[in-house]
Amino acid sequence: MTINNEVARRRTFAIISHPDAGKTTLTEKLLMYAGAIHIAGSVKARKASRHATSDWMEIEKQRGISVASSVMQMEYRGCVINLLDTPGHQDFSEDTYRVLTAVDAALMVIDAANGVETQTLRLLEVCRARNTPILTFINKMDREVRDPLDLIDEIERTLGMATAPFTWPVGMGRHFHGVYDLQQACMRVFQPGADRAGTDDEVITQLDDPAIQARFGENLAYAQQEIDLIKGASPEFDREAFLAGQQTPVFFGSAINNFGVREILDALVDLAPSPDSRQAMQREVRPNETKFSGVVFKIQANMNPAHRDRIAFARICSGQFKRGMSLRVVRSGKDVRTSTVVSFLSQRREILETAYPGDIIGIPNHGTLQLGDTLTEGEALQFTGLPFFAPEIFQTVEIADPLRSKQLKLGLTQLGEEGAIQVFRPHIGNTLLLGAVGALQFEVVTHRLKHEYGVPARIAPAKYQLARWVTSDDPRELQRFIEANAHRIAYDAVDAPTFLASFGAELSVAEENWKRIQFHKLREHAGLVFQTHMTA
Repeated sequence: MTINNEVARRRTFAIISHPDAGKTTLTEKLLMYAGAIHIAGSVKARKASRHATSDWMEIEKQRGISVASSVMQMEYRGCVINLLDTPGHQDFSEDTYRVLTAVDAALMVIDAANGVETQTLRLLEVCRARNTPILTFINKMDREVRDPLDLIDEIERTLGMATAPFTWPVGMGRHFHGVYDLQQACMRVFQPGADRAGTDDEVITQLDDPAIQARFGENLAYAQQEIDLIKGASPEFDREAFLAGQQTPVFFGSAINNFGVREILDALVDLAPSPDSRQAMQREVRPNETKFSGVVFKIQANMNPAHRDRIAFARICSGQFKRGMSLRVVRSGKDVRTSTVVSFLSQRREILETAYPGDIIGIPNHGTLQLGDTLTEGEALQFTGLPFFAPEIFQTVEIADPLRSKQLKLGLTQLGEEGAIQVFRPHIGNTLLLGAVGALQFEVVTHRLKHEYGVPARIAPAKYQLARWVTSDDPRELQRFIEANAHRIAYDAVDAPTFLASFGAELSVAEENWKRIQFHKLREHAGLVFQTHMTA
């Protein structure tokens, strides 16, 4: 096949949601319907012998939450689908933000009992800032939930985007009978059961049949009234509005019972866009170009603890990857080996022979690659848009055994490079500072230090409460600022100078006294400020 053909059959998307909305369960079921796996590790079984396919980290298995982004590739209806399962916990929104820079669409999962929750709203703001197309799956309809009209109204009000229902529920909870397919003008009957991935739903086309009316009673009559209302009040599906992130197709179902999953897969194939051009600082890069380019959006250490490996996840932006080809890291000018590049099904991986734009490849390395690195066949390109957030919580780290200092430094360096935590080296002194957006990140880091690096560590509060990266058009002015505030200056993983403050007033005073210094809440890999709806 040509590159054009391969690009056309790629779909790369992320699943986003509030914790406990059923995102990981839906991920499992999508894999089952595509034939990628044959048994799903349900949430209920995580304390037993099975765990979710997309949750591979030990702490995830213990706590039953996703704290790292997983990558899975599958084929369905002739399309290659790259699915990125992101952390739902709010403490890991930074990792999710970076993952969302690598996808072409997003699938939003909403708990029908809770509606649009805080974390869902935060992640959707990220998608809206990038005009990412969004599909919506309203989950858990087999439970006692909110009225679907209220849910639709809430989506439109809080997310500021139009909805286009593709299916509509008939009943809910114990009386959930299925969904009406507005595109096919038929009803798909709900049958509880967790092992129905290989079976077809019962489909009813003659809803005015008295026997059908009697079978589903007032729930069907009420749903038909709502459908008439929806048809009159909701706009028709507009593909251009969808691709611009202004309208979302909506589906109802129950992931745990495999109901509504096939419709989501079909919608991803039919509606979600294939890879498009991506902007580099130098020029726009088209996916069908002959030369390879890609960008590292995630780094994960110790995916296989037995091998102490370090994998850089890269999104292919243009050209074709071929095993053994020479790729250059634009930042450093160094070449990377590609003979051991892998593709993923969560923690399962296979040596990759070839890949195309939209695909996610894993590159084993020993510190050669960093978050935000651009890989090319020689051209000097730098893709933009990979952000780092200023930490909101700071801690110091101590170890009981000083002989383990080397292992501690190695562990913190690798965890910092992969973005699990931000590590700061003070301008004065030797005590490393850890910075994070959420408190759970510190728990994950201490767990991983102990179990992956053999370093039991104690975390203690630091005196700082906020940080801002500092830049200036005048290097001499920046140096004067650093020297005058040496006790409040630290350097991050890429040696970017950072101003630390214990109180907001300290930052205000510094901003007032140093007019030629810029204070940034967001930093890009290339040192540029990432301009979104968020402000410094």
